[in-house]
Amino acid sequence: MTTLPPLREVIARHGLSASKALGQNFLFDEQLLDRIAAIPGSLDGAKVLEVGPGPGGLTRALLRAGAEVTAIEMDRRCLPALAELEAAFPGKLKVIEGDAMKIDPATLFDGPYHIASNLPYNVGTALFTGWLSGEAWPPQWSSLTLMFQEEVARRIVAEPNTSAYGRLAVLAQWRSKAKLALKVHRSAFTPPPKVMSAIVHVVPGEAPAGVSMRVLERLTEAAFGQRRKMLRQSVKGMPGAIEALERLGIDAQRRAETLTVDEFVQVARELTAPKD
Repeated sequence: MTTLPPLREVIARHGLSASKALGQNFLFDEQLLDRIAAIPGSLDGAKVLEVGPGPGGLTRALLRAGAEVTAIEMDRRCLPALAELEAAFPGKLKVIEGDAMKIDPATLFDGPYHIASNLPYNVGTALFTGWLSGEAWPPQWSSLTLMFQEEVARRIVAEPNTSAYGRLAVLAQWRSKAKLALKVHRSAFTPPPKVMSAIVHVVPGEAPAGVSMRVLERLTEAAFGQRRKMLRQSVKGMPGAIEALERLGIDAQRRAETLTVDEFVQVARELTAPKD
């Protein structure tokens, strides 16, 4: 196994510090990083996309697990440290300098891949919803293993009739299986963030037939955009939504947070179906 210098030493040598503007927080605990890399299961020979590797803490763990890693990093300060990892693991790491918000992962891989990342806090949710949003299903990615602020992680795995339940839960659960895999204490990071973090693991499930992702996105955006209001108020601007609720026997006086994921899917299917 390749012997690497301690990550703290690498960071000190390159004069690196976490950028608040880029939502960075560095993880040094090698055992914790190995636990995160183990969440998707065996990665031996698997292709993995990592967004925002920073100085390469999780990258090291993924490489140790046998993965072939493609890492997207927009912080040029971190590139020399990542170049050392490229040299230590020949042919196993490819670093792309760029903005992950502007790069389609499908253009980077010619087959299945996993996504594993300590996501930058400022773009994590946007990246996550983007990966969930393709009309084609199942997606090219085999699993998502992602670090979020714990509050966001709980919103992804939330159940109906809870304060955390909302649009993110529906989008994550209607054709995928999402679970909270690991909590990470704020003290594990340098510098420590003000909030706790958690790892969410998502694998694709079977997509319900006859439902457009775009329609479901618009429906949940309307329903939860005014979550304190009854559905008859929150979705009235979406043509056909009130009629769909009536056909399905869903009381329009209910609030969005009381509807199950399956009920949202049923409404979206009604709205997706071609009209005579």
